[in-house]
Parts: sequence; structure tokens; C-alpha cells
Amino acid sequence: MSHSSPISFESLYQAHYRMVFQLCLGFVKGDEDQSKDLAQEVFIQVWNHLDRFRKESSPKTWIYRITVNTCLNHLKKERSQEEKLGEILRDQETAEIIEFTETDPSKMLFEAMGKLSEIDRLITGLLLDEVPQEEIASILGIMEGNLRVKIHRIKLRLKKLINHE
Repeated sequence: MSHSSPISFESLYQAHYRMVFQLCLGFVKGDEDQSKDLAQEVFIQVWNHLDRFRKESSPKTWIYRITVNTCLNHLKKERSQEEKLGEILRDQETAEIIEFTETDPSKMLFEAMGKLSEIDRLITGLLLDEVPQEEIASILGIMEGNLRVKIHRIKLRLKKLINHE
């Protein structure tokens, strides 16, 4: 199958791999191996669908959508395992969690992000990757005003989770 698009897969991969990896990392709560696997799956999808890219959005937005869908599909498959993990985490003493996270602020953030809903994790990941709010709203298909309200609530929730309130 030949790709008629002038955009090369290699240029997309080089330009967007780090962004995809970081976003996947937020979805899998900081697990680098899982994030690499998901990023690889994303770029397999990019390769398979490159001929269908219609340039109705930027390549970055298109790849974000593929990443979001790939991560959400992964989470659906992992849901039962994730629920079991959630039960284990709720049963642990708070002191153990604090001991585990205080040494590394990024682990603390990923731990807190892991307790957010899927959509809130996605928004947080996009914000950490410095994606403009206008683009995040477009990716999610919501109004910018709604996004700003969501971001405010997410920040409050993360603050409570990190401070163990």
C-alpha cells in the first residue's frame, strides 16, 4: 500500500514520539514499559492509517486522538485489573503511600493522577505536555469554557490527593 500523503511516517514519528510517550505515561500512572508499548501501538495505528489522514486537523491533533483512543482502549481491557489494584491501594496504610511517594515528586504526581478519572488523567497529561487549551478542547470535542472548569476541578482534586486531604 502506498501512502499518497506527503507527510512521511518517519517525520511524524520523530516529531511526536516524545509527546505520545508522555501522554501514555500519564495514562499508565508512570509505568515506562507500558508507556513504550502503548506508544508503539499508537505509531502502528498512525502507519496503518496514514493514507486516511485528511489534514482536517494538524498531524499533532490527529496523533493525539489516536493516542487517546489507544490509551482508552487499553484501559478498558485493563479495567478489572485496575479495580483490583485500586482495592489494594485503598487497603494500604496512608503512611506507606506517603513513604513511597515523598522521595520522588513525579511519582507523587503520577500516583495522584492515577486516582483521577480517565478523562481527567487525559486532560492532565495534555496540560503537562503544554498543549494549548484550545487544542485540548478540540481533541476532546468540548467547549473551552467547559475545559477551564474541568481544569480548575482537576487541580483542586490533585492538590487534595497529593496532600492526602
